[in-house]
Amino acid sequence: MHVGLCQVNSPKAPECTIVQSGFVLNQPPFRQCHASTIVGLNDGSVMAAFFGGSYEGASDVCIWTTTLSEEGWSVPLKTADGTINDTIIYPCWNPVLFKSHHGVIYLFYKVGKNPREWFGMIKTSDDDGLTWSDPLKIPDGFLGPVKNKPVELSDGQLLCPSSTETVTEWKIRMEVFNPTLGTWKVGKIDQHNDFQLIQPTILSYGKSNYRILCRSKSDSVITSFSSDNGNSWGRFSAIDLPNPNSGIDGLTLPDGSHLLVYNPLISGKDWVNGRNQLNLAWSADGLTWNDILILEKEEEGEFSYPAIIQTSDNLIHITYTYNRTHIKYRQIRMGWNQQ
Repeated sequence: MHVGLCQVNSPKAPECTIVQSGFVLNQPPFRQCHASTIVGLNDGSVMAAFFGGSYEGASDVCIWTTTLSEEGWSVPLKTADGTINDTIIYPCWNPVLFKSHHGVIYLFYKVGKNPREWFGMIKTSDDDGLTWSDPLKIPDGFLGPVKNKPVELSDGQLLCPSSTETVTEWKIRMEVFNPTLGTWKVGKIDQHNDFQLIQPTILSYGKSNYRILCRSKSDSVITSFSSDNGNSWGRFSAIDLPNPNSGIDGLTLPDGSHLLVYNPLISGKDWVNGRNQLNLAWSADGLTWNDILILEKEEEGEFSYPAIIQTSDNLIHITYTYNRTHIKYRQIRMGWNQQ
């Protein structure tokens, strides 16, 4: 089948056209890369970040950034590493880029031996990523956004979708970061004993209402809703979207509808099973979804850990892992079916 063909399953679903597609890295300076993130810049371009090194969990895994211009993607720059001292170097994990209304770009990332022992770090840039601050460790007990971008609340605080992992339990956390005071607090989430959940993505519903969609071990995307700016969250439930224990990312459009990038399959014997197809879906309410674009579909392969944003020109930008050797980029123009 032709990958990239828009499939409109509802008369209300948007049509879409792929404007640009390709690899972020033509010749990666490392063996593997994963967990990309993307942010819009003042000049209309975008910046992507990801971790790269010998393999996930190796001590040489660092955070790299690259910027898209008319000439293509820039040579990737090593922007953060896990150096603790002269003898201890930890791997880096899961960068998250986010730009505040004040124009500050935040680079959140994790450092540590593994996701059970990692800790959160922040770097900031006031000049669209040309220079970065020294790294700052997030206080113990907090991680910051663990995979997907935060949302900025009306008071300037950042609602950060987070989670914790132990050998036996995955738990969602919603953390609130006050950039002015440098303080962190955690929202109240009822214990979800029926689900093992990590890596939420946030959808916005106006005023103080938000929905999270979560990666799970239940072969379904799991959701919860908050009507108080993320201070408390309701009961968790499954929606009719499969999830093969793989990362997702969502976006709320200006008209209040939503987009989600996800793997539309269920899990299998091996961890990579179900990551061989990646779709873009649209929803009017965040609960009922229509697939509108097949980004990748192969018999085997890993197309995973997507990130999605919309820039001021209304273009949609998506990055994702491509077989752990590359980061794939898609630029999409959205339209609307008039049937």
